[in-house]
Amino acid sequence: MWAARWREGSITTSLYDQWTLLSWSEWLARKQRGGLERTVIMHVDDHRDLGSPRLHLINGKLVDAITHDVVKLDKPATVIRAIESGAIGMGSFMTPFLWQFPGTEVRHLCQPPKMTAEVRRAYSLGLVADTLLDPVARRPAVDLVDAAGGSGKYLGTYDAQSWTDGIEGLSALVHIDMDYFNNRYDGDSAWTERSPRLDPDLHAMYIKVDELVKALASSKAIIEDVAIAYSPGFFPGEYWEPVDLRLRAELARIL
Repeated sequence: MWAARWREGSITTSLYDQWTLLSWSEWLARKQRGGLERTVIMHVDDHRDLGSPRLHLINGKLVDAITHDVVKLDKPATVIRAIESGAIGMGSFMTPFLWQFPGTEVRHLCQPPKMTAEVRRAYSLGLVADTLLDPVARRPAVDLVDAAGGSGKYLGTYDAQSWTDGIEGLSALVHIDMDYFNNRYDGDSAWTERSPRLDPDLHAMYIKVDELVKALASSKAIIEDVAIAYSPGFFPGEYWEPVDLRLRAELARIL
């Protein structure tokens, strides 16, 4: 069940958001390489998802640390294998893409309490030791640094309009983790003891859906791909159907 996913037109839907990288891989496989420097990731999520995957950098190639297969982002079958092996997970799926396309801008929309002020940083590409599988191997990593350095730009904000300012004409890869709307559990079995937490009612979530899509529409970006993830253990199951229906109805107006 964890691997459940389907595509309808430009929208890929999955339970877990590591499958977003597969959606981007399928887009890359269809697209000419030229023009990728004008790509922006529109990341809608209660988490940054910039963790280090279980990939090793060997002779300039990304290699699955578990199966030892080479991972090529323009070859979707290799991405599927890396996700299925566990090398690429839900908190690390953006890192391989930024490593391969370091000029990509990241726009992160996130609600309070995790995002309470606008964050303008750069991201830098680095390497970290694999302390679990191979201590001499190095895994790709992404760190946020002062805006004066780094390989690409990162903007984090809770304001949908600021999130989309200045991206007119750019190719947009939109990732929507449903825990942006409600992250009651945040993967924590002791969630009832955690405060504050993001747990709004359905009406408040509908407002955020409408704000999100309105901002995308007004941005005049070229929406190339949309990936939606339900995130079991984060986004409450009783809201899956109503929020999904609202989101798809609104997206249908602009795609």
